[in-house]
Amino acid sequence: MPEAALAGHVSTVLILICLLQIKHMFADYFLQTPRMLEGRSNYWHLGRAEHAGVHVLGSIIALLLVGAPMLFILVLVVIEWVVHFNIDWAKARYSEKKGFGPYEAGYWRANGFDQALHQLTYVAMAWAFIEFA
Repeated sequence: MPEAALAGHVSTVLILICLLQIKHMFADYFLQTPRMLEGRSNYWHLGRAEHAGVHVLGSIIALLLVGAPMLFILVLVVIEWVVHFNIDWAKARYSEKKGFGPYEAGYWRANGFDQALHQLTYVAMAWAFIEFA
């Protein structure tokens, strides 16, 4: 692959990662509703499903902006929805079971682990974009 083409691919992947980061910030910190935040330790939680859906909508936009094909996007965001839903459930269940609140270190460790897993999900999504899109 010519150097210029490789640089273009690298730039596109970096742009995708940045778009996913921006999407994550808005979906996790600005667009959550009270229903999305309450009762999150219950597995079948409509608010968590909606929250994961907000992430999916943002990812669709990010992937469209970098030119990903529609079938690839649809498959990837279904996987993202399932992964995001379960990461958030595990954090909520763990924090509630341990009784951690925002003034305790365990709460922040759980939050940091949750956020790291989400970021690794975006790395996996970028890898899938390189390999399959």
